[in-house]
Amino acid sequence: MRSYVVGICTAALTVFAVSGAFAGDKKYDPGASDTEIKIGQTMPYSGPASGYGTQGKAELAYWKMINSKGGINGRKITLLTMDDSYSPPKTVEQTRKLVEQDEILADIGSLGTPTNSAIQKYLNGKKVPHILISTGAAKWNDPKNFPWTTPFYPPYAQEAKIYGKYIVKQLPSAKIGVIYQNDDFGKDYLRGFKEGLGERADLIVKELTYEVTDPTIDSQIVALKSAGADVVFTIATPKFGAQSIRKIADLGWKPTHFIVSVASSIGGVLEPAGAEASTGLITALSNKVIGDPAWNDDQGVKDYLAFMKEWYPEGNPIDGSNQTGYGSAQFTAIILKNCGDELTRENVLKQATNLTDISLPLLLPGITLSITPTDYSTFSTFRLAKFDGKTWKFFGENISTASR
Repeated sequence: MRSYVVGICTAALTVFAVSGAFAGDKKYDPGASDTEIKIGQTMPYSGPASGYGTQGKAELAYWKMINSKGGINGRKITLLTMDDSYSPPKTVEQTRKLVEQDEILADIGSLGTPTNSAIQKYLNGKKVPHILISTGAAKWNDPKNFPWTTPFYPPYAQEAKIYGKYIVKQLPSAKIGVIYQNDDFGKDYLRGFKEGLGERADLIVKELTYEVTDPTIDSQIVALKSAGADVVFTIATPKFGAQSIRKIADLGWKPTHFIVSVASSIGGVLEPAGAEASTGLITALSNKVIGDPAWNDDQGVKDYLAFMKEWYPEGNPIDGSNQTGYGSAQFTAIILKNCGDELTRENVLKQATNLTDISLPLLLPGITLSITPTDYSTFSTFRLAKFDGKTWKFFGENISTASR
């Protein structure tokens, strides 16, 4: 089992640059001092979801860059990012070590629905901030029962509603086949999809599941084709998303294919599956598409590409997981900066849940992040996009499914 440890700090973007600490008495909880802020997370650097592991490496690189420029409020940021192999028991083991032995101030950016589910009660019981977790399950927006847990990822169910509504309007005679991961991640997407279909949920002719331990989902894809589906909705993590795309192409089958945003990475999913096989895919995104000439002159994209070239040259800049890690680290920097000299777990949570209309450089124009003490949903605005063989091309306008 590998562990990635690095020191980190602030200021890649001037919005994060700080010249000194805030005035007032200093207050520290475990993990904080005059010179350091220690945070931790778990990532799948191995196992069935290892394609996501690059996200943690991008965060490490970001903090290394930030540390080189002076840190946040004069403090070095140390990120301890531990391999859990996307296995809940390992997540529990690593998280307990981070809290009880390494004494982190907060758990920030841990990845995965089943893995975060395994540690949510523990961290809330310990009153350790469990924030900006990289999963969009609806269960994370529960400030009443789990006030110490907040998500960073767009809500799965809200994203899926968009696909359902689009199909009802544009493909009213569709025969839909659904393949989904058999856990909260997959079930949330499926629930939102059916809500979007509304009274036309009968358009689904077949829905099948897979387990993260399965070697392939080839048999399920064959079964969806045999059921007569002419529309496929793939609810999968990167490995299985790529398998779905490849198998459909191998069968010579040409359904209208929707794929969830978490499996929409060009570098992490579409390129491995094959550009030709991926052409025509439809997804919903909240970020600018790296590599699309439409964003060549965008300053946020330029800064990201410069960061990747200097600080994480071995990483693929068009891999969506790297973009997520970059954005998560930027958002974390805002929260820690706002804590000033009151580096207590309670204040970290307070700052993380009192943010309004935060704009990050890689978000699409018009999309901002907001978290309040009574609504942790972060953001729920998307735009549909179709893959043209080289990049995602947006169509239509931004679509908001926000309840606030």
